[in-house]
Amino acid sequence: MDKNWADKPVKVKTRGDILHEQAERLGQKIEVPKKHLIVRRHPNRSITGDVIIYLLLALVAVAMLFPLVFLLGSSLKPLDELFRFPPPVWPTRPTMDNFSDLFVTMGQSWVPFSRYLVNTIFITVVGTFGHLVIAGMAAFVLAKYDFPGGRLFFLLATTFLMFASGVVTDIPNYLIMRRLGLVDTYWALILPAFAAPIGLFLMKQFMEGLPTALIEAATIDGAGRFRVFWSIVMPNVKPAWLTMIIFSVQSLWNNPAGTIIYSEAKKPLVYALQQIQGGAAVNIARTGQVAAANVIIVAVPVLIFIFSQSRILETMASSGIKD
Repeated sequence: MDKNWADKPVKVKTRGDILHEQAERLGQKIEVPKKHLIVRRHPNRSITGDVIIYLLLALVAVAMLFPLVFLLGSSLKPLDELFRFPPPVWPTRPTMDNFSDLFVTMGQSWVPFSRYLVNTIFITVVGTFGHLVIAGMAAFVLAKYDFPGGRLFFLLATTFLMFASGVVTDIPNYLIMRRLGLVDTYWALILPAFAAPIGLFLMKQFMEGLPTALIEAATIDGAGRFRVFWSIVMPNVKPAWLTMIIFSVQSLWNNPAGTIIYSEAKKPLVYALQQIQGGAAVNIARTGQVAAANVIIVAVPVLIFIFSQSRILETMASSGIKD
Protein backbone atom coordinates (compact mmCIF):
# COMPACT_ATOMS: atom_id res chain seq x y z
CA MET A 1 0.00 0.00 0.00
CA ASP A 2 1.19 3.54 -0.77
CA LYS A 3 2.61 5.27 2.31
CA ASN A 4 0.54 8.37 1.53
CA TRP A 5 -2.66 6.36 2.06
CA ALA A 6 -1.52 4.23 4.98
CA ASP A 7 -2.69 6.58 7.77
CA LYS A 8 -5.82 7.89 6.06
CA PRO A 9 -9.16 6.44 7.16
CA VAL A 10 -11.14 4.48 4.61
CA LYS A 11 -14.57 5.99 3.96
CA VAL A 12 -17.23 3.53 2.96
CA LYS A 13 -19.58 4.96 0.35
CA THR A 14 -23.21 4.05 0.35
CA ARG A 15 -25.33 3.66 -2.76
CA GLY A 16 -26.86 7.05 -2.06
CA ASP A 17 -23.42 8.71 -2.02
CA ILE A 18 -22.54 7.11 -5.38
CA LEU A 19 -25.82 8.29 -6.96
CA HIS A 20 -25.23 11.82 -5.65
CA GLU A 21 -21.73 11.91 -7.18
CA GLN A 22 -23.07 10.70 -10.53
CA ALA A 23 -25.81 13.35 -10.47
CA GLU A 24 -23.22 16.07 -9.76
CA ARG A 25 -21.03 14.94 -12.68
CA LEU A 26 -24.03 15.02 -15.03
CA GLY A 27 -25.01 18.47 -13.76
CA GLN A 28 -28.34 17.33 -12.44
CA LYS A 29 -30.05 19.16 -9.61
CA ILE A 30 -30.25 17.21 -6.38
CA GLU A 31 -33.41 17.81 -4.40
CA VAL A 32 -32.96 17.39 -0.66
CA PRO A 33 -36.21 16.49 1.12
CA LYS A 34 -37.36 19.07 3.63
CA LYS A 35 -37.29 18.13 7.29
CA HIS A 36 -40.53 18.91 9.07
CA LEU A 37 -40.67 19.77 12.75
CA ILE A 38 -43.82 17.70 13.18
CA VAL A 39 -43.96 14.30 11.53
CA ARG A 40 -47.35 12.64 11.35
CA ARG A 41 -47.40 9.04 12.45
CA HIS A 42 -50.53 8.25 10.47
CA PRO A 43 -50.31 10.08 7.12
CA ASN A 44 -53.51 8.40 5.93
CA ARG A 45 -55.53 10.18 8.63
CA SER A 46 -56.92 13.65 8.07
CA ILE A 47 -55.81 16.69 10.03
CA THR A 48 -59.37 17.09 11.33
CA GLY A 49 -59.23 13.55 12.76
CA ASP A 50 -55.95 14.36 14.50
CA VAL A 51 -57.41 17.52 16.03
CA ILE A 52 -60.48 15.69 17.30
CA ILE A 53 -58.38 12.91 18.83
CA TYR A 54 -56.05 15.38 20.58
CA LEU A 55 -59.01 17.37 21.91
CA LEU A 56 -60.59 14.21 23.33
CA LEU A 57 -57.28 13.18 24.91
CA ALA A 58 -56.90 16.67 26.41
CA LEU A 59 -60.42 16.50 27.91
CA VAL A 60 -59.74 13.06 29.40
CA ALA A 61 -56.41 14.27 30.81
CA VAL A 62 -58.09 17.29 32.46
CA ALA A 63 -60.86 15.09 33.89
CA MET A 64 -58.31 12.70 35.39
CA LEU A 65 -55.98 15.43 36.69
CA PHE A 66 -58.67 17.69 38.18
CA PRO A 67 -59.40 15.56 41.32
CA LEU A 68 -55.70 15.47 42.22
CA VAL A 69 -55.29 19.21 41.73
CA PHE A 70 -58.44 19.93 43.74
CA LEU A 71 -57.29 17.61 46.54
CA LEU A 72 -53.88 19.25 46.72
CA GLY A 73 -55.47 22.70 46.64
CA SER A 74 -57.86 21.76 49.46
CA SER A 75 -54.95 20.67 51.65
CA LEU A 76 -53.37 24.12 51.20
CA LYS A 77 -56.54 26.16 51.88
CA PRO A 78 -57.09 28.06 55.12
CA LEU A 79 -60.25 27.18 57.03
CA ASP A 80 -62.34 30.06 55.66
CA GLU A 81 -61.68 29.02 52.05
CA LEU A 82 -62.58 25.40 52.74
CA PHE A 83 -66.21 26.37 53.40
CA ARG A 84 -66.53 28.92 50.62
CA PHE A 85 -69.21 28.27 47.99
CA PRO A 86 -68.57 27.67 45.18
CA PRO A 87 -65.32 26.12 46.38
CA PRO A 88 -62.21 27.48 44.66
CA VAL A 89 -59.99 24.95 42.92
CA TRP A 90 -56.78 26.58 44.17
CA PRO A 91 -56.42 28.67 47.34
CA THR A 92 -55.81 32.39 47.11
CA ARG A 93 -53.71 32.24 50.31
CA PRO A 94 -51.90 28.87 50.32
CA THR A 95 -50.77 27.67 53.73
CA MET A 96 -49.13 24.58 55.23
CA ASP A 97 -51.09 24.90 58.48
CA ASN A 98 -53.25 21.87 57.68
CA PHE A 99 -50.21 19.61 57.51
CA SER A 100 -48.68 21.04 60.69
CA ASP A 101 -52.01 20.68 62.52
CA LEU A 102 -52.28 17.09 61.27
CA PHE A 103 -48.90 16.20 62.75
CA VAL A 104 -49.84 17.92 66.03
CA THR A 105 -53.07 15.89 66.20
CA MET A 106 -51.20 12.68 65.42
CA GLY A 107 -48.64 13.53 68.09
CA GLN A 108 -51.36 13.74 70.75
CA SER A 109 -52.07 10.03 70.40
CA TRP A 110 -50.36 7.66 72.85
CA VAL A 111 -48.93 5.85 69.82
CA PRO A 112 -46.47 8.19 68.03
CA PHE A 113 -46.89 9.09 64.38
CA SER A 114 -43.57 7.44 63.52
CA ARG A 115 -44.88 4.09 64.78
CA TYR A 116 -47.81 4.15 62.35
CA LEU A 117 -45.43 5.10 59.54
CA VAL A 118 -42.95 2.31 60.35
CA ASN A 119 -45.77 -0.25 60.48
CA THR A 120 -47.01 0.78 57.04
CA ILE A 121 -43.54 0.82 55.48
CA PHE A 122 -42.72 -2.63 56.89
CA ILE A 123 -45.99 -4.18 55.70
CA THR A 124 -45.71 -2.56 52.26
CA VAL A 125 -42.06 -3.45 51.64
CA VAL A 126 -42.21 -7.06 52.86
CA GLY A 127 -45.57 -7.75 51.22
CA THR A 128 -44.50 -6.27 47.89
CA PHE A 129 -41.15 -8.10 47.83
CA GLY A 130 -42.77 -11.42 48.69
CA HIS A 131 -45.44 -10.90 46.06
CA LEU A 132 -42.76 -10.08 43.49
CA VAL A 133 -40.69 -13.20 44.18
CA ILE A 134 -43.57 -15.69 44.51
CA ALA A 135 -45.56 -14.38 41.55
CA GLY A 136 -42.39 -14.20 39.44
CA MET A 137 -41.36 -17.79 40.17
CA ALA A 138 -44.88 -19.11 39.55
CA ALA A 139 -45.17 -17.14 36.31
CA PHE A 140 -41.78 -18.41 35.14
CA VAL A 141 -42.84 -22.03 35.59
CA LEU A 142 -46.21 -21.48 33.90
CA ALA A 143 -44.73 -19.56 30.97
CA LYS A 144 -41.64 -21.65 30.16
CA TYR A 145 -42.39 -25.19 31.38
CA ASP A 146 -45.10 -27.65 30.36
CA PHE A 147 -46.55 -29.82 33.10
CA PRO A 148 -49.92 -31.49 33.72
CA GLY A 149 -52.50 -29.05 34.99
CA GLY A 150 -50.50 -25.92 34.10
CA ARG A 151 -53.16 -24.44 31.83
CA LEU A 152 -55.90 -25.23 34.35
CA PHE A 153 -53.93 -23.56 37.14
CA PHE A 154 -53.46 -20.38 35.11
CA LEU A 155 -57.14 -20.41 34.13
CA LEU A 156 -58.07 -20.55 37.82
CA ALA A 157 -55.64 -17.75 38.66
CA THR A 158 -57.17 -15.62 35.89
CA THR A 159 -60.66 -16.39 37.19
CA PHE A 160 -59.62 -15.27 40.69
CA LEU A 161 -59.01 -11.78 39.27
CA MET A 162 -62.78 -11.30 39.33
CA PHE A 163 -62.85 -12.01 43.08
CA ALA A 164 -59.79 -9.96 44.09
CA SER A 165 -61.91 -7.30 45.77
CA GLY A 166 -61.54 -6.97 49.52
CA VAL A 167 -65.30 -7.22 49.96
CA VAL A 168 -65.13 -10.82 48.69
CA THR A 169 -61.87 -11.94 50.33
CA ASP A 170 -62.04 -10.25 53.75
CA ILE A 171 -64.01 -13.01 55.49
CA PRO A 172 -62.05 -15.96 53.99
CA ASN A 173 -58.77 -14.21 54.81
CA TYR A 174 -59.87 -13.65 58.39
CA LEU A 175 -60.91 -17.28 58.84
CA ILE A 176 -57.60 -18.54 57.44
CA MET A 177 -55.50 -16.14 59.53
CA ARG A 178 -57.44 -17.11 62.66
CA ARG A 179 -56.78 -20.79 62.01
CA LEU A 180 -53.08 -20.01 61.59
CA GLY A 181 -53.02 -17.86 64.74
CA LEU A 182 -51.85 -14.79 62.80
CA VAL A 183 -54.70 -12.40 63.64
CA ASP A 184 -53.42 -9.16 65.18
CA THR A 185 -49.99 -9.59 63.54
CA TYR A 186 -48.33 -8.00 60.53
CA TRP A 187 -48.50 -11.34 58.68
CA ALA A 188 -52.28 -11.10 58.52
CA LEU A 189 -51.73 -8.44 55.85
CA ILE A 190 -48.46 -9.65 54.36
CA LEU A 191 -49.34 -13.29 53.58
CA PRO A 192 -52.55 -12.54 51.59
CA ALA A 193 -50.54 -10.04 49.55
CA PHE A 194 -48.19 -12.84 48.44
CA ALA A 195 -51.07 -14.62 46.71
CA ALA A 196 -52.57 -11.68 44.80
CA PRO A 197 -53.43 -13.03 41.30
CA ILE A 198 -52.75 -9.78 39.41
CA GLY A 199 -48.99 -10.22 39.73
CA LEU A 200 -49.05 -13.79 38.43
CA PHE A 201 -51.16 -12.74 35.44
CA LEU A 202 -48.95 -9.81 34.42
CA MET A 203 -45.67 -11.65 34.89
CA LYS A 204 -46.80 -14.78 33.04
CA GLN A 205 -48.14 -12.87 30.06
CA PHE A 206 -44.93 -10.85 29.79
CA MET A 207 -42.60 -13.83 30.25
CA GLU A 208 -44.23 -15.68 27.36
CA GLY A 209 -42.68 -13.12 25.02
CA LEU A 210 -39.19 -13.84 26.37
CA PRO A 211 -37.14 -15.98 23.90
CA THR A 212 -36.83 -19.56 25.09
CA ALA A 213 -33.42 -19.75 23.38
CA LEU A 214 -32.09 -17.27 25.94
CA ILE A 215 -33.07 -19.57 28.81
CA GLU A 216 -31.70 -22.64 27.01
CA ALA A 217 -28.37 -20.90 26.40
CA ALA A 218 -28.03 -20.04 30.08
CA THR A 219 -28.90 -23.63 31.05
CA ILE A 220 -26.25 -24.99 28.66
CA ASP A 221 -23.69 -22.66 30.27
CA GLY A 222 -24.40 -24.35 33.60
CA ALA A 223 -26.84 -21.94 35.25
CA GLY A 224 -29.41 -23.50 37.57
CA ARG A 225 -33.11 -22.80 37.37
CA PHE A 226 -33.09 -20.21 40.14
CA ARG A 227 -30.02 -18.53 38.62
CA VAL A 228 -31.78 -18.39 35.25
CA PHE A 229 -34.88 -16.94 36.90
CA TRP A 230 -33.08 -14.31 38.99
CA SER A 231 -30.24 -13.28 36.62
CA ILE A 232 -31.78 -13.80 33.17
CA VAL A 233 -35.56 -13.70 33.33
CA MET A 234 -36.25 -11.04 35.97
CA PRO A 235 -34.01 -8.32 34.44
CA ASN A 236 -35.72 -8.86 31.07
CA VAL A 237 -39.24 -8.50 32.47
CA LYS A 238 -38.56 -5.33 34.44
CA PRO A 239 -41.63 -3.48 33.04
CA ALA A 240 -43.90 -6.27 34.28
CA TRP A 241 -42.66 -6.33 37.86
CA LEU A 242 -42.57 -2.55 38.07
CA THR A 243 -46.25 -2.57 37.18
CA MET A 244 -46.88 -5.29 39.75
CA ILE A 245 -45.10 -3.21 42.40
CA ILE A 246 -47.50 -0.33 41.69
CA PHE A 247 -50.57 -2.48 42.33
CA SER A 248 -49.09 -4.15 45.39
CA VAL A 249 -47.93 -0.90 47.01
CA GLN A 250 -51.29 0.73 46.36
CA SER A 251 -53.15 -2.19 47.92
CA LEU A 252 -50.95 -2.48 51.02
CA TRP A 253 -50.43 1.25 51.60
CA ASN A 254 -54.17 1.96 51.54
CA ASN A 255 -55.22 -1.05 53.65
CA PRO A 256 -56.54 0.15 57.04
CA ALA A 257 -56.40 -3.41 58.48
CA GLY A 258 -59.06 -2.52 61.03
CA THR A 259 -60.66 -5.98 60.91
CA ILE A 260 -57.56 -8.14 61.51
CA ILE A 261 -55.16 -5.94 63.51
CA TYR A 262 -56.47 -4.81 66.89
CA SER A 263 -53.39 -3.56 68.75
CA GLU A 264 -53.02 0.18 68.31
CA ALA A 265 -49.22 -0.08 68.15
CA LYS A 266 -49.47 -2.42 65.12
CA LYS A 267 -51.99 -0.47 63.08
CA PRO A 268 -50.90 1.15 59.78
CA LEU A 269 -50.83 4.83 58.96
CA VAL A 270 -54.03 4.83 56.90
CA TYR A 271 -56.04 3.61 59.91
CA ALA A 272 -54.80 6.50 62.04
CA LEU A 273 -55.55 9.01 59.30
CA GLN A 274 -59.05 7.61 58.88
CA GLN A 275 -59.68 8.16 62.57
CA ILE A 276 -58.87 11.84 62.03
CA GLN A 277 -61.23 11.88 59.06
CA GLY A 278 -63.97 10.41 61.25
CA GLY A 279 -63.36 13.12 63.84
CA ALA A 280 -63.97 15.81 61.22
CA ALA A 281 -67.69 14.97 61.29
CA VAL A 282 -67.76 16.18 64.91
CA ASN A 283 -65.07 18.86 64.79
CA ILE A 284 -65.25 20.86 61.56
CA ALA A 285 -61.91 22.47 62.38
CA ARG A 286 -60.31 19.20 61.28
CA THR A 287 -61.60 19.52 57.71
CA GLY A 288 -58.27 20.87 56.52
CA GLN A 289 -56.46 18.07 58.33
CA VAL A 290 -58.63 15.55 56.47
CA ALA A 291 -57.55 17.04 53.14
CA ALA A 292 -53.91 16.89 54.21
CA ALA A 293 -54.35 13.26 55.29
CA ASN A 294 -55.85 12.37 51.91
CA VAL A 295 -52.83 13.90 50.16
CA ILE A 296 -50.47 11.76 52.24
CA ILE A 297 -52.51 8.63 51.49
CA VAL A 298 -52.48 9.08 47.71
CA ALA A 299 -48.99 10.60 47.41
CA VAL A 300 -46.95 7.38 47.51
CA PRO A 301 -48.86 5.40 44.81
CA VAL A 302 -49.06 8.47 42.56
CA LEU A 303 -45.33 9.22 42.83
CA ILE A 304 -44.39 5.61 42.12
CA PHE A 305 -46.65 5.63 39.07
CA ILE A 306 -45.18 8.91 37.76
CA PHE A 307 -41.60 7.61 37.96
CA SER A 308 -42.42 4.30 36.25
CA GLN A 309 -45.34 5.14 33.94
CA SER A 310 -43.50 4.29 30.71
CA ARG A 311 -42.75 0.78 31.96
CA ILE A 312 -46.34 0.31 33.10
CA LEU A 313 -47.75 1.31 29.71
CA GLU A 314 -45.30 -1.07 28.01
CA THR A 315 -46.51 -3.92 30.21
CA MET A 316 -50.17 -3.19 29.53
CA ALA A 317 -49.48 -3.11 25.79
CA SER A 318 -47.55 -6.38 25.84
CA SER A 319 -49.58 -8.46 28.31
CA GLY A 320 -52.28 -9.33 25.78
CA ILE A 321 -50.10 -9.65 22.65
CA LYS A 322 -49.06 -13.12 21.51
CA ASP A 323 -46.95 -14.09 18.48
